[in-house]
Amino acid sequence: MTIPSKALVDRLFRSAGVRFGVIYAALFGISAAALAAFVWWSTLGLLDRQTDTAIETDAQALSERYATGGLPALVELIRQRIESNGDDDAVYLVTDPAFRKIDGNLDGWPRGMMIDAEREEIAIMRADVMVASALHHYELPAGFHLLVGRDVEAKTGLRRLMRDAMVWAAGIAIALGSVGAWAVRGLFRATLADVAATAQAISAGDLTRRVRITGQGDEFDLLAGTINDMLDRIEALMDGVRQVSNAIAHDLRTPITRARNRLEDASIHATTPEALHAAIARAEADLDGVMAIFQALLRIAEIEAGSRRSAFAMFDAVPLLVDLAELYEAVAEERGQRFTARLPDTLPMFGDRDMVQQAVANMIDNAIKFTPEGGGIVLSAAALPGDVTIGVSDGGPGIPEPDRARATERFFRGETARNTPGSGLGLALVQAVAHLHGGVLTLDDNAPGLRASLHLRASER
Repeated sequence: MTIPSKALVDRLFRSAGVRFGVIYAALFGISAAALAAFVWWSTLGLLDRQTDTAIETDAQALSERYATGGLPALVELIRQRIESNGDDDAVYLVTDPAFRKIDGNLDGWPRGMMIDAEREEIAIMRADVMVASALHHYELPAGFHLLVGRDVEAKTGLRRLMRDAMVWAAGIAIALGSVGAWAVRGLFRATLADVAATAQAISAGDLTRRVRITGQGDEFDLLAGTINDMLDRIEALMDGVRQVSNAIAHDLRTPITRARNRLEDASIHATTPEALHAAIARAEADLDGVMAIFQALLRIAEIEAGSRRSAFAMFDAVPLLVDLAELYEAVAEERGQRFTARLPDTLPMFGDRDMVQQAVANMIDNAIKFTPEGGGIVLSAAALPGDVTIGVSDGGPGIPEPDRARATERFFRGETARNTPGSGLGLALVQAVAHLHGGVLTLDDNAPGLRASLHLRASER
């Protein structure tokens, strides 16, 4: 089936490679045409201007001689000019009011020369040969007429030569432009073909594919690097989703199964309303733990989405930290731990007060949870140039250095935390709060224990 010409053109121009190739060819053609026009103007145009200037200068001198000495002086000067013209390219003719020749090196008024024309470029007969000449017509007092000109046959030959050269140059430019356009199209298609093949493989489930980088450091390599970084991020997110899904399935299976078993056991063996209510209460506690996990996940998702940035404002963090210190000091005392707060008099910062409070509370809660009896927890804060640092140090087992990079992942629990109650979402929430505030959460060795530091902005930037 033959594709109609219009449909073929439409299909071709839907290709970005073809469009870029056409744009390249058009720019190349415009550049070549501009260069040709400049060469033409700077050669033939210059010759024309030089010829007209010479004629004007010559005619002015002849007019001045006619004005001072009359017709005999003009004729004498014309003869002198003809005799002294070594190139034999000067043309002179002076006629009476009836256009009859008085003197000059023309046989008579040139055929084709308009009487009222000031300048003509026509062919005249000189030495029995037709040559191209540029003639200027001047009317003299008393009705006499003066023609002054130059033989431009050589310039006409040069014009023909340049015209032929321009035709050949145009053909070469078209050929080179077409080859260049085809090369640009091929390069563009080759690069995009690799991107398209990578995207197709990714969509088919192969997350290991990456766009090829040539190593030339050009814009295509920058694009390929950006796409590969994006694919690395997508792969990391997909791994995170799989890990979170597995962690949710693992962490929720136990409390849900326990709640189901308790309810089932109560329905079979409960003999009194009190026993049934106790079983239901224990099942509710298990389900409340499940709901707490989901609420923490939703809270992290909300923070990562940035929906709370509208609540950002300047506030003093010291009252907030004092309240937390008073709350957790009592909790630590009940567990036989020492709680110390080292806070400045004021600590201005920019952010969401409630989220910062929740993040610091999670940090303190983790410290209390992992610090053994008799250990100490220290809450500190300091103002640095442009930043605010809030730190919580504990005397627990700490986090091994290989696990610190993963400690902020959702549901991640190291070997030292396997037997400690919790869902593994506390530091993930702190990390989300830090990112939302343009800050960072760092985990360092406290020897013994862990020091968690929340670095946030001191002011809006």
